[in-house]
Amino acid sequence: MDKTVSPAKSSLNFGILFGIIMILEFVISYVADLDPQKNRSVGIITSVMNYMVLPVIFIVLGSLSYKKNHNGGYISFSEVLKIGISITVLAALLFSLFNAGFNYVFPEFVEKSMSQIREVMLEQSPNMTEDQVENALMMTKKFMNPLISIPLTIAMYAFFGLLWSLIVGAFVKNDKPSGY
Repeated sequence: MDKTVSPAKSSLNFGILFGIIMILEFVISYVADLDPQKNRSVGIITSVMNYMVLPVIFIVLGSLSYKKNHNGGYISFSEVLKIGISITVLAALLFSLFNAGFNYVFPEFVEKSMSQIREVMLEQSPNMTEDQVENALMMTKKFMNPLISIPLTIAMYAFFGLLWSLIVGAFVKNDKPSGY
């Protein structure tokens, strides 16, 4: 009896690997004290990697793996969408849970980040009143709350997973002939 594997299940390894890579990026940035607030190039490189390069790579790899290893050389557009969204949602879940745990274990990291954000804010907008700065920092701190940051991160990566899957699907799809 031939056992079929769902597209989402076949993409688990790619989602876990993507999540681990994002976690490693975060840890390396923390250990090397690479602050994206002060060093814009670090923030830009990390954003491009996490929102453009890595999702596309893992969606392509996941789709091609499913097509070759589980579906006899065929893959539909909807299967690519399932694979892409599954990969990015799983990676986002791993990363956001790690981030929440990291912020819990190292509360000084949150405080250091908030003071750096304050510095950058005042540097970029020296006319801001103390009230405006405090309100902006209060909103930033609210978004760092795991009850907000975890679902928001997952939703954001699901959106990017959908977007990149639509593009990747246009290139890798290969529907089964109608006679099957």
